[in-house]
Amino acid sequence: MSLEGKKVAVLAENNYEDMELWYPLLRLREEGADVNVVGVEANKVYTSKHGYEVTSDLAAGDAYRMEFDAVIVPGGGAPDKMRMVPEMNAIVKTNFDKGNVVAAICHGPQVLISAGVLKGKRATCYASIKDDVLNAGATYTDAEVVRHDNLITSRVPSDLPAFMREVIAALQ
Repeated sequence: MSLEGKKVAVLAENNYEDMELWYPLLRLREEGADVNVVGVEANKVYTSKHGYEVTSDLAAGDAYRMEFDAVIVPGGGAPDKMRMVPEMNAIVKTNFDKGNVVAAICHGPQVLISAGVLKGKRATCYASIKDDVLNAGATYTDAEVVRHDNLITSRVPSDLPAFMREVIAALQ
């Protein structure tokens, strides 16, 4: 397994996009990574846009003090809620500043905006938040995956294979 010993946080909140949370979580576990779901509260059930449930392993208030090799921010309506929680933003900002992989898909870059990590970076996102990404100081690129240093972004669920290939490559 290529990612044994790697610690990954997948952020969760209600109304997450099903595939954008579960595909990375399962794919990274399949590669041997130690993957934790991080929510506002530990051991809380978060429900996706389509009713699928995930239970958090860690609370953001504890996880923001931890270092992860990668932080994954799924999309859907969840990032708009996550970005309102200072500890969620701190998880992203702290790990980004340490050079660890920070990856976001769809509306996930909303958290990157609130964490203040997009300025001067190339990024992509779901089309409806393109202006937000630009206003945060990023250069928008319409591509299935964009990697700029330790920052990886994608647009939509159909981009997940390219997104995860890039995340896994960055972790190896």
